[in-house]
Amino acid sequence: MQNYSGDSDVTGVLLAGGRSQRMGGNEKALLEIAGKPMLAHVIARMRPQAGTLIINANGDPGRFSPFDLPIVPDTIEDFAGPLAGLHAGMIWAQSKTPNARFIASAPGDIPFLPHELVARLKFALRASRATCAIAASGNMRHPIVGLWDITVAGAVADALENGVRAMHRFAEDNASTVVDFPNVDIGGVAIDPFFNVNTPADLETARALFPSPAGREPARD
Repeated sequence: MQNYSGDSDVTGVLLAGGRSQRMGGNEKALLEIAGKPMLAHVIARMRPQAGTLIINANGDPGRFSPFDLPIVPDTIEDFAGPLAGLHAGMIWAQSKTPNARFIASAPGDIPFLPHELVARLKFALRASRATCAIAASGNMRHPIVGLWDITVAGAVADALENGVRAMHRFAEDNASTVVDFPNVDIGGVAIDPFFNVNTPADLETARALFPSPAGREPARD
C-alpha cells in the first residue's frame, strides 16, 4: 500500500473509469502532456494531500501499472459513472485504510488541480458540519471534485441501487457545502483550476499551458 506524507484522515480516489468518448475512445488519463501522462500530473498534485491514493478504473488494470497505485474497479457493471467510482473507493478505503475519515475524489483529467484542494474542502466540511464539500469555480460546481465523509458510503450505495448515477444529484440530496476556488496563474495565464480535458482541442490547450519537460514547473496556486 502506498502511504504518503499527506493528510492521513484522507484517502484520495482518482476517477479514471470513464469511456473517453469525446476523445475518440483514447484513454484521456494516459494522453501525454509535457512528456508525462496527464494522470501523472494529477497524481503529483494530489499525492501530498492524501494519506493514501488509489485509481478507480475499469477494464485492464495493467495500463495503469506504471503509476504504482492500487487500481480499484467499479462494483457496478457497465460504466455506471463517477458515483459508482466514489462508492468503489469508499468500499476499498473501509477495508484498506480504516482510519481514514474522508474520501477526496477527483477525475484524472484535471491537470491543474489545486495544491490546497483537500485542506480547503476539509476546513469547509468541518465548519459547516456537512457530509460532503464540493469544489466550485467561476460560478460552476464540480461535484466530481469533492471531499466526502466516509460515513455516507451506505447512502451512496442506496443512491446507486435507486438508479442515481450523477454525483451532483447525490450531493444535492445530501448535506453538502460548496467551496469556491479562484483561477490559478499558469505561465501568466489565468486558468480555471478544474479545467478538464475532454476533447482534442482541450488537450492542445493544456499542452500549450504546460512548460516543456525540460522547462520550469507551472506556477503553484
